[in-house]
Amino acid sequence: MEEPKKLRYRLLILCGLFMACLVVYFVTMFDAQVVNGARWREQSVRMNTSVETVEASRGVITDRNGKVLVSNHAVYTLTFDPSLVAAEELNDAVLRLLSLLREQGVEWYDELPLTAARPYDYDYSVPRSGMLVKYLTSKKWIEDGMTADEMRDGVAPQTIFDLLCGEFGVREDLAAARKRELVGFRYSLATARLDGDGTFLFASGVDVSLISLLKDGGYDGVRVGTSTVREYKTDAAAHVLGRVGKIQNWDDYKDKGYEWNDLVGVDGVEAAFEDYLRGTDGTRIVTTNADGKVIDELWSVEPEPGGNVALTLDIDFQEQVEQILADSVGAMTEADGIQRGAAAAVIQIGTGDTLALASYPTFSLSTFSRDYNDLLNDPALPMLNRATQWAFAPGSTFKPAVAVAALETGAITPQTRIRDLGAYRYYDMVYNCWIYSSTGGTHGLVNVTDAITVSCTYFFYEVGRLTGISTIDSYAAAFGLGEPTGVEIPERVGTMTSPDYVNSLDGQHWTDGLTLQAAIGQAYNLFTPLQLANYIATLAGGGTRYNAHLLKDVSSYDSAVPVYVYDEPPADTVSISDENLKAVLAGMRKLVTDGSVRAQFRNCVVDAAAKTGTAQTGGRGTTSNGVFVAFAPYDDPQIALALIIEKGGSGGALAQTAVDILNAYFTAADPNVIGENILLK
Repeated sequence: MEEPKKLRYRLLILCGLFMACLVVYFVTMFDAQVVNGARWREQSVRMNTSVETVEASRGVITDRNGKVLVSNHAVYTLTFDPSLVAAEELNDAVLRLLSLLREQGVEWYDELPLTAARPYDYDYSVPRSGMLVKYLTSKKWIEDGMTADEMRDGVAPQTIFDLLCGEFGVREDLAAARKRELVGFRYSLATARLDGDGTFLFASGVDVSLISLLKDGGYDGVRVGTSTVREYKTDAAAHVLGRVGKIQNWDDYKDKGYEWNDLVGVDGVEAAFEDYLRGTDGTRIVTTNADGKVIDELWSVEPEPGGNVALTLDIDFQEQVEQILADSVGAMTEADGIQRGAAAAVIQIGTGDTLALASYPTFSLSTFSRDYNDLLNDPALPMLNRATQWAFAPGSTFKPAVAVAALETGAITPQTRIRDLGAYRYYDMVYNCWIYSSTGGTHGLVNVTDAITVSCTYFFYEVGRLTGISTIDSYAAAFGLGEPTGVEIPERVGTMTSPDYVNSLDGQHWTDGLTLQAAIGQAYNLFTPLQLANYIATLAGGGTRYNAHLLKDVSSYDSAVPVYVYDEPPADTVSISDENLKAVLAGMRKLVTDGSVRAQFRNCVVDAAAKTGTAQTGGRGTTSNGVFVAFAPYDDPQIALALIIEKGGSGGALAQTAVDILNAYFTAADPNVIGENILLK
C-alpha cells in the first residue's frame, strides 16, 4: 500500500509544477498581448530589417606619374520611394517636399525634357531625355516606333505637358511654376518605375541640416542614403577626363548589373574605361529600432571599389600646354579682336603615349553642372574637344608625307631638282606658288629638302602630279591620316582627298586638279591635331606607327594587383629608306635653323625640326588657320607635337607657341637643360 501512496504523491507534485508553468505562461502572454500589447505591437512594426545595396566607390584616375587626377568623396543622397506614400497623397507629399527644397535653395533633378517655363519647348540636354519617347509609347500617346525627331516635329510640347497633368492628377488651380515642378518630379518617378526600379534619386550632395529638417518634418517617401561623387584634383584635361552622370539609355546597362540610379561615365576616359572604373556593389542587412537607429548591421557582400586607371598624360605638362595655348590665343585676340579656338597634341615617339591633349577654350569639370547652360550657349564652343573631334586642313604640314610617297615610289629622288617658275600651269588651270603670289618672286631650282624648308608649292604641285593621288592616299593612310588614331575617347576620323570620296559627295566629281590641291594639304584634306601629331611621330620614328592611346595601365583599387598594362604592337609601318627619310627630315630641320622660324627656335632648349602650315578658310590674312608640327630632339626623336590655332594666320605665327611647349617638356624632363640666349639667374 505504501507504493501507491508514493506514486500519487509524485503525480500531485508533477501536476502542481505543470499548473504553475501554465499560470506563468498565461500571465506572460496576458502581459505581452493585453497589458503591453500596444507598445510591443508598435515596436515590432517600427523595427525594420532591410537589405540595402551599398554602392562601391568608383576607381581613381591618375596621370602617368601616379598623380591623382580624379578621386571620390562621400555625400548624402535623397531618394523618393512612392511605395511609402498612399497613392491619393502622392502629389501633396511631392509638393511639400519641393517646397522645402526651394526654401533651402537645394536643386533637384528634373528628367522631363521640357523647358522649365511656358511656352514649353523640348530640352534634350536633361539626363535621360531619350526616355520620353519610351514613356509616351508605353502610354500609347504616340505611335510605336516614332523617333524623337518625329515626335518633336509632330507633337507639341504643350500637348505632352497636358497629357502628363491628366495622368498624374495635377490640380488645375496650381500655379504654373508649381505645376511644372510637380509634373517633372512625377514623370521622373514614372520613368523609373517603367524600367523596374520605382525609386528616383532626386538630389545628391545635400547637407546635414536639410536631412535634419526632413527627419523632423516627417516627409513621406524620402529616403536618405550615401554615395560618392567625383572630386577633381586639376582643372586641366577636362575634355580628356570626361564626366559621370545618370544612365542615359537604360537598355544599354540593365543587363550588366547596373541599378537605375547608378552613375556611369558619359564622356572622356570616364566613359572609355567604365568597365575598369566601375566597382562591384555590396549588400548589407540593416536592422533599425523604433527610433530609426541602426542596432545591427551584417555584410552579405562587401563592396569592392573600381580599379585605378593610370593615363599616359603628364598632368604637369598638360597644365603647361593648356596655359601656353591660352596665352598665345589671348595675345592674338588682344591684337586683332578676333575670337579663336586652338588645340595641341603631344605624342611620345615609339609608344603612341599621348602626353598632352589640349583644347582651347576649355572648362572646369568641378563647376560643369553649374556652368552648363553658359557653356552650351557659348559661341566659342568650349565643350568641343578640338584636339580629337575637330578636323582641319593640314596645309603644308602634309608635304612631308607627299615627299615620302614620291621618294619611295621613285617619282623623284633626293637629288631631283625642280625649277619654280612661280605660276604652275596644268591644262587650262594656273596655280601660283605662295611666294609668287606674295612677292612675285620664285624659289628657283629646289630639291625635296629645300622644298620642305621653304614650303615651295610649285615643287609639290609637280610632285603631286608625278606621284598620283592613289599613291598619295596610300601613304597618307599608312601615316594614319584620315584614319582612326586608336585613341580611346571619341574622335573625328577626318578625310583624305580621293576620287572615291569626292565622287560620293552630292554634286561633286573628281578632277585631276584636285590632286595638285591635295598634294599641298588643301582640297578635301581634313585631319585632327592628334592625327597630325601621330603622323609626325611616325615620320620621326622612321615609319613605325603606333596607335595613339591614353591608357597606361590599370591596377586594383589598392594598387596591389595589376589588372592591365598597355602593350600593343605597332599599328602599321611605312617603308622609308634611310636616304629618303634623311632628305625629308633635313628639310624640317633646316626650317628651324635657316628658315622662317629660326628666330623663335634660337630659344628652344633642344634641337628640333618642324613644318609650318597655312590652311585657307575662304578668306585672307588672319582668316586662315595656322598649323604647326614639330619633333625633338632631332638626332634622338622623343616627342612629336601638332598645333592648330583657328584664324591664326600663317603656321609661322605658331612657332613661338611650339617652342614654349617643347621647352616646357624638356626643361621638366631635365632641369639642367638650358637653351641658347637664356638669361641665367
